Amino acid sequence: MKDFLSSKIITSDMEEIYSRGYDWEELSGKKVYISGSYGMLASYIVYFLIYLREKKGIFVDILAQGRKEEKARDRFGIYFDKDYFNYVSEDISSEDCEAVYEADYVIHAAGLANPRFYETNPVEVIEPNAIGTYQLLKNCDKDNLKGFLFLSTCDVYGSVDDPDHIFEETVGKVDPLDPHSCYSESKRLAETLLASYSREYGVRTIMARVGHTYGPTMDLENDPRVFASFIKDAVNGNDICLHSNGLAKRAFCYLSDAVAAYLLLLLKGKSGEAYNVTNTDQMIAIRDLATIIAGIPEKKVSVTFKNREDNDAYLQDTVNKQNRPVEDKLISLGWSHPIDAREGFSRVFGFFNE
Repeated sequence: MKDFLSSKIITSDMEEIYSRGYDWEELSGKKVYISGSYGMLASYIVYFLIYLREKKGIFVDILAQGRKEEKARDRFGIYFDKDYFNYVSEDISSEDCEAVYEADYVIHAAGLANPRFYETNPVEVIEPNAIGTYQLLKNCDKDNLKGFLFLSTCDVYGSVDDPDHIFEETVGKVDPLDPHSCYSESKRLAETLLASYSREYGVRTIMARVGHTYGPTMDLENDPRVFASFIKDAVNGNDICLHSNGLAKRAFCYLSDAVAAYLLLLLKGKSGEAYNVTNTDQMIAIRDLATIIAGIPEKKVSVTFKNREDNDAYLQDTVNKQNRPVEDKLISLGWSHPIDAREGFSRVFGFFNE
């Protein structure tokens, strides 16, 4: 079975997160429930909790929720059978979502954030965001829960008239009938639920509005996002192919920086509030990112352009090509994002070549 801590890249990332000096002892003796535990973002959070236990002697217990045990075993390897690692196979969108009651902290990261499903499976996109959030809030120990962190999205901002608009934590407009809205609107509803539970029941809830995030846990075979495709091409020694003019800009945040943000919010975020988790220092055009990644392999690859196939179900986000959700509010809590795109994608490339 795999030991992810044998990876130099992942261990270095874990050490970098730990070195930020947050109050990690606050997690000692606590149970942390993570929904969607083997997903890209959630699994790195679980990796860090395992790292705290294995390398730093901080006795955190993990309640790792998922729907496919085989995937969880594959993701967590030798740590799956540790006595502090508890796999939870319950469906968070059902009335039987009960294990969350044991938790001191909840991190709700389950969701179908794949644009290929927005047209074909919109109901399944909505369920974990709207119904799953409600069931977790309904069944948690409201009197004793220390924190509930929801991984939301910067898609909640919808569209604005100014193409260069800079977003603080305010919301734009969303067309509820647009196919892409199954994702953004269900995230907005989840945020409303969390804010309402904070006001009515005193549950400490925090929303992390996740921007474009990348890291070693990307699924290069099934992740349709362009930067995953770029890395896959680079790892395989193929030319990188763009299916647009590549002028749209995105703020790319490396995974260890993002996980440090999530954990800081879990420990210090203000209840009922949302925080952008982005890196606007790395606001990069897609074509420029392709050039950066093409230059990483020792034998460099080229960048080409090609129209997307007609039968490709990928639903491209044609709104907000330049909008910038800024992270100033999160930085005010003591967060930083030291990893730039060249360093971050070099780490990802290095991981897949380890």
